[in-house]
Amino acid sequence: MQELAKLTDEQLVKAYVNGNNEAFDALLLRHQARVYSYILHIVRNRDIADDIFQDTFVKIIMTLKQGRYTETGKFGAWLTRIAHNLIIDYCRQEKSENCVSTDDENSDFLNRRELSVGTVEDYLVADQITADVRRIVDALPESQKEVLTMRFYRDMSFKEIAEATGVSINTALGRMRYAIMNMRRIATENNIVLTF
Repeated sequence: MQELAKLTDEQLVKAYVNGNNEAFDALLLRHQARVYSYILHIVRNRDIADDIFQDTFVKIIMTLKQGRYTETGKFGAWLTRIAHNLIIDYCRQEKSENCVSTDDENSDFLNRRELSVGTVEDYLVADQITADVRRIVDALPESQKEVLTMRFYRDMSFKEIAEATGVSINTALGRMRYAIMNMRRIATENNIVLTF
């Protein structure tokens, strides 16, 4: 299992499709906390979150086994999209059964930004934020940029980063800390807003 943990998501998907069930266990272990947290954040009910989480991974298994997964290098985003769609399906079902009322002032369950598809303006703002983040990352010292890129864009652990860069884990953690501090400073100095 430790060897599997070193593989990329795409390599694990291929291994699973080719019959290695442990590869799926490695994928589940890698992504379960983030996907479950995302679901729970939206539905705000552990029982519902458990059901949707289970349905998410059942759907993932079926899609992979049927050969309908298209490799894009963004397996984690694909998982989140499946969970998101199942949450929306759940909300629609609840709405049609009149179990949840959006007229209740205390209920914001269905009427929330993260469940909306998004407007053209949302996409333009998101594109601008992405461009701003790229510019800020490019302004970082090379050692900080390297660690940040490995961590957030390549999804590497700090142990893997330390081995790849030939430094200690503490040095890698320190570089990440300074990278984030510098990004905040650069954003503040240039009046860059990185949120919707």
